[in-house]
Amino acid sequence: MRPVEFIIKEGDEHLTSHSGLALIGALMDRIELGTRINTVTLPRCREPKIPHSDIVKSMIGLLCMGKPDYDAIEAFRDMPFFLYSLGIEQCPSSPTLRQRLDVVKGAFDQIVKEESARLIRKTAPDIGTVSTRKGELAALDIDVSPFDNSKTKKEGVSRTYKGVDGYAPIFAYLGREGYQVNVELREGKQHSQKDTPAFLRESIRYAKMITDKGILVRLDSGNDSFDNIGICIEEGTDWLIKRNLRRESIQDWLKIAQEKGQKTASREGKTVWRGETHRTVDDFADPLRIVFEVTERTMKGGQWLLVPDVEVDTYWTSLEDDPYHVILLYHDHGTCEQFHSEIKSDMDLERLPSEHFSTNSDVMVLALMSYNLLRLCGQESLRDDNGNLENRATHRKKAQRRRLRTVMQDLIYMASRISSHARRLYLSFGRYNPWAVVWRNLYRGFMNPVT
Repeated sequence: MRPVEFIIKEGDEHLTSHSGLALIGALMDRIELGTRINTVTLPRCREPKIPHSDIVKSMIGLLCMGKPDYDAIEAFRDMPFFLYSLGIEQCPSSPTLRQRLDVVKGAFDQIVKEESARLIRKTAPDIGTVSTRKGELAALDIDVSPFDNSKTKKEGVSRTYKGVDGYAPIFAYLGREGYQVNVELREGKQHSQKDTPAFLRESIRYAKMITDKGILVRLDSGNDSFDNIGICIEEGTDWLIKRNLRRESIQDWLKIAQEKGQKTASREGKTVWRGETHRTVDDFADPLRIVFEVTERTMKGGQWLLVPDVEVDTYWTSLEDDPYHVILLYHDHGTCEQFHSEIKSDMDLERLPSEHFSTNSDVMVLALMSYNLLRLCGQESLRDDNGNLENRATHRKKAQRRRLRTVMQDLIYMASRISSHARRLYLSFGRYNPWAVVWRNLYRGFMNPVT
């Protein structure tokens, strides 16, 4: 059968291909983001013709569609739906958007992060926790992820530890869902531990604004520092930090493992010891617990080794669980790599838009808000009480978290027809739209939250 030959024509209908911006606008209306930002006076923009809130909401709208480039705003300047959905009085031009963000220089950072935390607390389902002997704890994962901005002359671009030229931003995610609570743009050459204690303290504060549950801070070996442990103790949080062995002897750890560890032979030629020890540190009154896993391989690829190959992984922790469970909890820390991937690829944010470091830093903070808005849409769409179960999208699979790209494709980039009647605006979805019921229930929930 040959394809049907369609007749192309143009009509006068008011159509939009990004109805999901109405969800984003409804969520932002639940917080005081615009009101607080408009109270800020920027040194080089004391009497703006376009309010700061319109600039910020316009950029957030672009980021939620995966369009971080300034020029992308031009396609929406003549589309009333963009203004209606986000609550914008006047849509800025590309030069205005760029010039205004250039003069912000971090003035909105604290406001955006605080309002993002308040929005998550108001809207999010229960924050996913991990089970420990101390109870259910919300994991706060902090990690650095290099952004490749090679072959550019942007301010702050330098060699990262991944061997590419770019930036090395640090992120903080909360819970199994991966809500982003903090972000800081850094030069590519900056060491991961530099300025991390202050970032950690700030991240814990935002995490406590979101949840009343206990916090478990997880860090990799790049942040193996007693300064971080001291902050966790001061803030009353638990910690799980992979140790950097530095100059410690592998053979000494093998002896400790053989003396104190529990031996398990996973297969021929491979032996694993897991256990714990304690170490006294001058800065702390009580000895710190170290969980270790030592692996000795005498065979690789079916060939016996002349000298055994020994691998050592050790962790600082305040948890009281058995070593195997502690190690599994640390392995969950690797999930934040998926969150990095969603920011880089789904939101298309790896190559930042500005030549100025401070502006790119501001864009990253607005991306934090955009990321959480999309995450909230995805997580709320998974709740069983969003509409009747029989009316939910039939192809939807059971999941704990929806990827941002899926949220954009299914909920943000949804076509609809806009009409008006009796001074009201209506969105009409197509007859064969499998996500219409989910979208409608989300919108009603965001516009009329249960108090």
